[in-house]
Amino acid sequence: MTSPFRRRAAVAARRVQRRAVVMAAGRRHHPFRPGLKRTGAGWRRTKRVLHGVLLGVVAIIGMLIGVQLGGHTTQDIGPFQAQLSLTPSLRGDTSVEIPPLGSLELDSHDGPAHLQIRLESLDEARTRAVVADGGNLEQVSHDAVDQLNLGVRRLALQTAGSGLLGAMILVGLTFRARRETAIGGLVVVAVLASVGGATALSFKPAAIQEPTYRGLLVNAPAIIGDARRISDRYEEYRAQLQKIVLNVSKLYGTISALPVYEPNTSATKVLHISDMHLNPAAWGVVRTVADQFDVDIVVDTGDINDWGSEPESSYVGEISRLRVPYLYVRGNHDSAVTAAAVAKQPNAIVLDNSIATVEGLTFAGIGDPRFTPDKSTDTTDAEQHTAVVTSGERLAEKILSSPKPVDVAMVHDPVAAQPLAGICPLVLAGHRHARSITRLDPSAPVVLPSDAASPVAQQPERTLLMVEGSTGGAGLRGLESAKPLPLALSILYFDEDRRLTAYDDIQVGGTGLTEVALQRHIVTADKAAPAPSVSVVPAPSSTSVSPSVTTSGR
Repeated sequence: MTSPFRRRAAVAARRVQRRAVVMAAGRRHHPFRPGLKRTGAGWRRTKRVLHGVLLGVVAIIGMLIGVQLGGHTTQDIGPFQAQLSLTPSLRGDTSVEIPPLGSLELDSHDGPAHLQIRLESLDEARTRAVVADGGNLEQVSHDAVDQLNLGVRRLALQTAGSGLLGAMILVGLTFRARRETAIGGLVVVAVLASVGGATALSFKPAAIQEPTYRGLLVNAPAIIGDARRISDRYEEYRAQLQKIVLNVSKLYGTISALPVYEPNTSATKVLHISDMHLNPAAWGVVRTVADQFDVDIVVDTGDINDWGSEPESSYVGEISRLRVPYLYVRGNHDSAVTAAAVAKQPNAIVLDNSIATVEGLTFAGIGDPRFTPDKSTDTTDAEQHTAVVTSGERLAEKILSSPKPVDVAMVHDPVAAQPLAGICPLVLAGHRHARSITRLDPSAPVVLPSDAASPVAQQPERTLLMVEGSTGGAGLRGLESAKPLPLALSILYFDEDRRLTAYDDIQVGGTGLTEVALQRHIVTADKAAPAPSVSVVPAPSSTSVSPSVTTSGR
């Protein structure tokens, strides 16, 4: 008879034996791998990272949904009810829509948030009362700034709240956990704080002075106002914003014949046109701009005709209808017959290596030495280039010998402008059918004649060269391209010291030539030291012009 102790020992031995068999089988089918534990830990870390990325993506998507749904509000601004909205954007900026007159676009800030202000409706009774009382109108425009600031602040808080709420709701529905919902909220708060900080740091108060207007041509000067000095102070930003609200209030307060509001009448306005090329529609645009902006002078840098023939002379008869002085230099498509026809107009002055003072500004100009309407000539491109440069040198000598400083020089081809660098502050040209703004450095020191004491040679700033596009859309040849050229012209603003302070670039196109794109630019003093290179003045649609380019073409 087996003792209990032996039976228990036998049972334990059998258990140990079975365990050994199982472990041996496990080693055969699942051999031990030293990296197994580390691989498991790495997968857990990867899983946590993927979980965090997914959480962030879901939170951002929820924030964007919330911003789209809640990023808009209404606000009374003066006599208007405005719709304010914030939307994600790579460019930032601010747009002010004024239906049906057009819109103003302001490069107010950079970053991922775009502010849109749309004037939806107008209280007619309040508007009539405001317009009837000029003092009340000033007060309304002043209060409108505070109202707009209040609306923008409320919009920012509302948009941030909507984005945070949208993120937390979507994260909660996706992960169904309080911890993930709280983390998603913190992520969105960090993103919104970064967006707000980037917007605040990139805010540009002076942008209010350089708006881009798009809309009806006749309304452009009334909405955009007059040239103003640039300033980075908030008080200046506030004052200029008041003026825009004041302008728009005046517009809406009139049933017909919209008035042009002029906050500053001391500026001399010069309308620069070029390369009309016999386009009959161009004259209507020129007259409209001259009338609506109340310009003082029109300057034409040539190519008013296409072939310079006698029958084309009737085209220049429209000059007399402008009712302001008209200064003209001959282009390479204009013949002596063309120049003579222009000279017959009662308000026209033809400059051909001559100087004239009009409305307090002194102009010097010279015609293009070539006559190549069909681009055929017996001379080579090099000879033509030399002839154009020589014409610029002749005009420079004329300016240096003048007892009176010259404010503006006029040539047709920009190549003729290089000899004028350092001789006068501003040179106007055309010929290229493309807008460009450049600063020209003198290639050699300017030496005054012994009998001249003109202060022009001591001009500390580099010469500004402004090349106009084609006011006639390059005529019939403009239709040869896939996209016809727009009609281009500019308004230059000179202060009481005869300095260029601002300019408006205008491009006209669309059905019936009623649409206009107008952009204001403020001209600041050129503080760069003289250098042999050419620096470009910023302009969204401008193209650099090098004075060494050959003159064949147009």
